[in-house]
Amino acid sequence: MGLLTFKKGIHPSDKKDLSMNKAIQDLLPKGNLVFPMAQHIGAPCDPLVKKGDRVLLGQKIGESKAFVSAPIYSSVSGTVLDVAPRLHTNGTMVMCIIVENDNIYEEVLTMVPHSDYEKLSKSELVTIIKEAGIVGMGGAGFPTHIKLTPPEGKVIDSIIINAAECEPYLTCDYRMLLEKTNEIVEGLKIILQMFPGVKGYIAIETNKPDAIEAMKKASENIKNVQVTEMITKYPQGAEKQLIYAITGRELPSGKLPADVGCIVQNVDTVFEIYNAVVNGKPLTERVLTVTGEAIKEPLNLRVKFGTSVSEVIEAAGGFNEDPVKVISGGPMMGTALRSLDVPVIKGTSGILCLTKEQARLEEESSCIRCGKCMSVCPMFLNPTKLNSLVLRGEYEEFENLHGMDCIECACCSFACPAKRHLTQTCREGKRTININRRKK
Repeated sequence: MGLLTFKKGIHPSDKKDLSMNKAIQDLLPKGNLVFPMAQHIGAPCDPLVKKGDRVLLGQKIGESKAFVSAPIYSSVSGTVLDVAPRLHTNGTMVMCIIVENDNIYEEVLTMVPHSDYEKLSKSELVTIIKEAGIVGMGGAGFPTHIKLTPPEGKVIDSIIINAAECEPYLTCDYRMLLEKTNEIVEGLKIILQMFPGVKGYIAIETNKPDAIEAMKKASENIKNVQVTEMITKYPQGAEKQLIYAITGRELPSGKLPADVGCIVQNVDTVFEIYNAVVNGKPLTERVLTVTGEAIKEPLNLRVKFGTSVSEVIEAAGGFNEDPVKVISGGPMMGTALRSLDVPVIKGTSGILCLTKEQARLEEESSCIRCGKCMSVCPMFLNPTKLNSLVLRGEYEEFENLHGMDCIECACCSFACPAKRHLTQTCREGKRTININRRKK
């Protein structure tokens, strides 16, 4: 099979050389841990502990009865200092559990290991995954057990492991592919067991040749698994674009991957499925990349949830110079942080620290109608038209022109010679429309 890709997109400098050769290191937190009760798409959790309680590593501290939700576990042992609102990485105040780390890491076993998972039914596997609190680790945070239980009547024939990691700077998935190769393949086998007869795809961009080789070797004896080599292009890892590249199927507006027979899972998510089922471990930590030109020693860290971003940066040697911008995630789709006093959560794939040169925001000039934004938009939208509609407050027409289908990948802003803030206005238009919908 030749190299696969999607239509349109861009080729930014990937900047992965800063951290790609840095093996994963474990970081033990020094200060207090802050656990937001909202770390996923869906209903936030309710605290299960109160001020003064002692908690253990692996103890469930937050849970919701809502279907679209995922429980939260303590990543340390210690004492609950408070249950109160704290700043979240998304810039809002969220109810949090603050735990004083006793540095003992006394663990409680709340789940049962299943090395013989072949004997488990699909419903039993889904229950384990739900109980472990696993969500999409690529940043979206959609509860994994829901993805693995598509609506009745939806026939799944393709399980796609998103190992593209197309976002510049980030290398945590790449390091996982190299260092947890067999575990990831085993996690994929667990998913395939839940959907008998389906085909499994491990999609990796060609700028990771050693990861491609490692995954091919680890999966060579599994007849229904294929490692697919993808052209290095952004946003190759976006769900709709990845599905098209692998299967040739277009995901209609407002539909989910299951509607076209696909389930897409991030590399780290698949590893956590293995960890939950085989080792009986709930989700309490993740691997992330600390990088950027403003960081002294870019690296990849395994970090316990609740650890302060300031501690993560300290572990990377601190700053070379004062950063102009610190981002949770990558430069294209990440979220700029208002403060370093926010915790690492399930969706924190990276901490990117940019200098004045890298974060330079050039002044907008008038649109010259060159069409470059349209030529790169992977969703086939007209970004400059959507931009003008938002600026004029014409939200109904914005919807009519499929503005809500924008995936906020920033390809348009990257390509625009006039430096128009196209992604920002589309994001604002979507946010305003969603607010208005909720009001109604």
